[in-house]
Amino acid sequence: MNVFHPQTFHYSIEQFLPTPIDNAWQFFSTPKNLALITPSYLDFKILTTISYNEIYEGMLIDYTVKPLFKIPLHWQTEICKIKKPVLFTDRQLKGPFHLWEHTHMFISKDGGVLMKDEVQYQLPFGFIGNFIHPLFIRKKIENIFSYRAQVLKKIFGR
Repeated sequence: MNVFHPQTFHYSIEQFLPTPIDNAWQFFSTPKNLALITPSYLDFKILTTISYNEIYEGMLIDYTVKPLFKIPLHWQTEICKIKKPVLFTDRQLKGPFHLWEHTHMFISKDGGVLMKDEVQYQLPFGFIGNFIHPLFIRKKIENIFSYRAQVLKKIFGR
């Protein structure tokens, strides 16, 4: 591995939601709901005027987020793949990561839906990014998804 090139990291998590797959799809494919499942300390704000209730391939969503020291960062994602109601992928076009690709999967199971998230990402700054990943970045990502899991339990029940 060349330490001057970004290393690709992977994060995955799954959660069972006691709701039909169509309900889960409707919730997660509605862009405004992202703010509901994002920790308030990130001060997440959607900048794009959303005129559609559901995502579509090619949709661009711009927002600001404050992951470090309350400094606002512009982030733009593109919805690049949809297989309704079982999968969609968003990819960062502009933002703090060298690469960020997040696939959301929904599998009907036991009267509900097993929701799986897989994230592939690279940090900027080569060696420095690779070095700070285990010290700081990985924990931040885990905390964001942990917060989301708690909120989803409240929204959909156990």
